[in-house]
Amino acid sequence: MIEIEYSITKLRKRLFAVFLLIAFIFCIISARFFYVQLVWGKELQSKALDQWTRELPVTAERGAIMDRNGVALVENRTAYSVYIRPRSVKDADRTADVLSSVLGLDRSETYRKATTKTTSEYAVARKISAEKVNELSVYELPGVYFSKDNERYYPYGDFLSQVLGYVSSDNVGQTGLEKYYDKYLRGRNGEIVYETDLLGIQLDGSGVSYLPAVKGLDLVLTIDYAVQLIAEQVMETAYAVHSPKRAECIVLDPSNGEILAMASRPSFDMNYVPRNEPEKLNFLGRNGLVSDSYEPGSTFKILTASANIEEYFSGNKAAFSLDHVFNPAGTRTVLGRKIKCWTSHANGKHSHETIKEALNNSCNPCFVDMALALGKETVYKYIEAFNYGSLTGIDFVGEAQGMVLPVSAVTDGDLARIGFGQTIAVTPVQLAAATASAVNGGNYFVPHFLKAVYDGERLVEKVIPVAKNRTVSEKTSAVMAEYLEGVVKDGSGKQAYIEGYRVGGKTGTAQKYENGVIAQGKYVASFVGFFPADKPEYLALVIVDEPVGQHYGSTVAAPYAKMIFEGIINEKEIRSRV
Repeated sequence: MIEIEYSITKLRKRLFAVFLLIAFIFCIISARFFYVQLVWGKELQSKALDQWTRELPVTAERGAIMDRNGVALVENRTAYSVYIRPRSVKDADRTADVLSSVLGLDRSETYRKATTKTTSEYAVARKISAEKVNELSVYELPGVYFSKDNERYYPYGDFLSQVLGYVSSDNVGQTGLEKYYDKYLRGRNGEIVYETDLLGIQLDGSGVSYLPAVKGLDLVLTIDYAVQLIAEQVMETAYAVHSPKRAECIVLDPSNGEILAMASRPSFDMNYVPRNEPEKLNFLGRNGLVSDSYEPGSTFKILTASANIEEYFSGNKAAFSLDHVFNPAGTRTVLGRKIKCWTSHANGKHSHETIKEALNNSCNPCFVDMALALGKETVYKYIEAFNYGSLTGIDFVGEAQGMVLPVSAVTDGDLARIGFGQTIAVTPVQLAAATASAVNGGNYFVPHFLKAVYDGERLVEKVIPVAKNRTVSEKTSAVMAEYLEGVVKDGSGKQAYIEGYRVGGKTGTAQKYENGVIAQGKYVASFVGFFPADKPEYLALVIVDEPVGQHYGSTVAAPYAKMIFEGIINEKEIRSRV
């Protein structure tokens, strides 16, 4: 009896163990089923779809780029891509012959792609015209497919090329605004889907589905086409006359930092980017107005004079008064080194000068006196306020920040030279934005290219000008504008003078350095000017890098700023207010 009960108990345990095992297996199967259906389902569906379908990409149309008045600066035009699906090719020899003949492809490479069935699809040509596609279509080549594509088109060729930039063969922004605003411009690609068998061969009578591409957003720039055209033509003239390394200019609105024009010569047609010549492309495509630094020379005296005047109005006894008369000697000796004026002070030249006259004559010793009197801490306070040595924040790739010595390392000799624009390096866009703040009432506006972003007719984003900080007071700014108007009327900037219009400005001439030493015979001639002087609406910085022959900013750069201003006056029909 006991043995029977023991056997029954043992059997029950075995049955329970079997039940638990079955329940455990059922739970595993259920969990697997749950995972496959709900967790892994989408991935498996995607894999199945990949096995039974093939896709042809449809490239999204990039957004257009327009000037402030709606003039199209960058557009798109239709092109096509050609693909081979080896498994669908019926006659590889004929296919290779036709494609290589019509499209100018390498025959052996085309044949390889037509016969290598380990890859489902090859792109054999991109950016093909509709005429070529029509020509190929006549041959009815099995396994050869076409996909609609887009390519960038620049209606004005080499117009604004260093600013707009260019895209890759895949329509991705590579330089300039095309790169900076690629997230807005690029859109979203679509695709055409064909049903195929497991070998990738299109099924007879199979359906075709189409996922449309989404066009990118359109950009409206601050650039004014008419002003840009004037700047391009003037820089072309400067480049032809002086044979420099570069001739370039910036035109901006001092009241808000909007860049109206930015031109540089030499340039290149962006419809024919020299991609196979990287050194040439880097030189021609580089926007040196944003990415390169140089010693500004006498244009930097605007900061030194502004700092002195602001400190004088603030009660700093170290600053010189507006009617202070500087020592007429033509040199200063600092730490045993003699600093000369750009010209001899013989025959009464540059004698007994006030600040206004020192600006007119661009007299180095006077600005040495100002810088040393203020001291390096005060001078550096204004260098920081005018945003030298830091990024302006311009909406552009590759901005440089210039080169400013650490204040702790500055000697009196360094400070003396900084006062007239040596021992410091700035970018042209820094200088333009800083000068604008000195004459617009004292507000530093971040220079910028973008004005608005649109999705078709719908406004997506509107750019509000950013007043970053105050550099000087309105009182100081008004005095500086008046003094710089005197530079054009009576001083070194006379070649920028326009009868009947109030133009202000400052010339600059700086020697270039190579390997730490002065490069003999190499100069940067510049002029920064603005008008109307009492309420500036336009500011232009012209730079001629390494001109041949004459090299002074007064004779090489100032006349071209005048040409730009005269062009604007005529184009905008601006009446004389004098």
